[in-house]
Formats: sequence, structure tokens, C-alpha cells
Amino acid sequence: MSGAPSAIGVAVVTGASRGIGRATALELAKRGLDVALVGHGSDAMEGVADDARSFGHRVRVVACDVAEAAEVERARCAVLDLGTPLLVVNNAGVVHRGPLIEETDPADWDRVVAVNLRGPFLVSRAFLPAMRAEKRGRFVHVASISSTLGCPRSASYAATKWGLVGFAKSLAEELRGSGLQSIAILPGSVDTDMLAGSGFEPQMTAEEVAMQIAHLGLEASPAMNGSAVEMFGR
Repeated sequence: MSGAPSAIGVAVVTGASRGIGRATALELAKRGLDVALVGHGSDAMEGVADDARSFGHRVRVVACDVAEAAEVERARCAVLDLGTPLLVVNNAGVVHRGPLIEETDPADWDRVVAVNLRGPFLVSRAFLPAMRAEKRGRFVHVASISSTLGCPRSASYAATKWGLVGFAKSLAEELRGSGLQSIAILPGSVDTDMLAGSGFEPQMTAEEVAMQIAHLGLEASPAMNGSAVEMFGR
């Protein structure tokens, strides 16, 4: 955009078409970053992109299934054309509710694991070399308060969110001394479509979570590396 102010860096947000991902993309654009919206291409994603562009920085929609290595590799190339990420937000996630464990179809289980756990691994792996070379940058992984408790009839979701915290902490240990950090955020009941059917009342908005993600990704002390930050609501 001609005459637009220079961005402070590039942010990657997965699952940015709605909910926490949408709110995070807009918050980061407002704070002066170019933003790559990574996820399934949709009218909703294009709408988020249009809204984010109103803040005056570059926004790119990158169609990608984060569970597929080849697609993540293509997304990596598209994002690096904008620049090396200052912040990667692993937000994409799905939930499969209802069946008891013995009634759960393995294909449904595998899809939740693929998006919620394999996806953050593939996305982080894709951008780590470029970020290490620049000796700066952060990964914020959107887990859940379900990372701390058992979730009957949502075992696949809880298992992946527990696993995501373990991944975030393990990555943090590998990043020590590199200038990079890895942090997990564990929101409770957020007023999003994903909460429907959970039986829980919303305790916070997606925008409130997005503000905390932006703080952890851009402002918090590097000593937060390896932290798992819980949000319980008001």
C-alpha cells in the first residue's frame, strides 16, 4: 500500500477465519504487523483479510490445511515472501464432541490429533530455520483450559491440548539462548462457535484472548519462555 507506514514485523495466524484466530489477526494488524492468515480458504477468511487491511499493513491469505506437510511447505514459501515471522500463532483447532471413547470413530480421533497437534508441529517446524537465523521471534500456541483437566465426551480434544502444552514447553527448551521463545496460552470458556455444545457458559471474549496473545507475542518478557498462561475469565 503506497504511503502506508512500515510494519513492525510479520505475524502468522493459523485458523484465522473466525473466533480467537480472527480476533488475533485483527489485533496484530492494529498493532502494526503485516499478517499472514493461514487456513482453509473461505469467504470468511477473505472478510477477515479485508478488515485487517483497514489498519494499513499487508495482509495475505494463505490457503493451507495445517495437518498436511506439503501444504504447510507451500504456505511457508508464501509467508516468507512477506518476511521472516516475528510471531507465529498456532491457533487452528477442531473439536469432536459426543461419543464415549469406546464409541469414537478412529478417523474422527485422528482428524482432531492431526489439526490440533500435528498442525502446530508442522507450522513451527516450517518457520523455525528462518526465525533462528534472525535470532528473534515467538511462537504462541493456543491450547485450552482443557489442557489441565479431563473432558468426558471430548477426549480427543483434551488429549491434543495437553499434548500441545507439552510441545510448547519442549520447544521452549530447544529455543533457550537462541533469542526465540515458545509460550502456550490456555483460555477457558470463550464466546466462540467452538464453545457451542460444550455445556459451559462463556467467561471471556475472543478479543480478550487476542489481546493476551498479542501481549505474550510482542511485549512480555523473554523470561516467559516455556510458560503456560491460564485465562479463567471474569
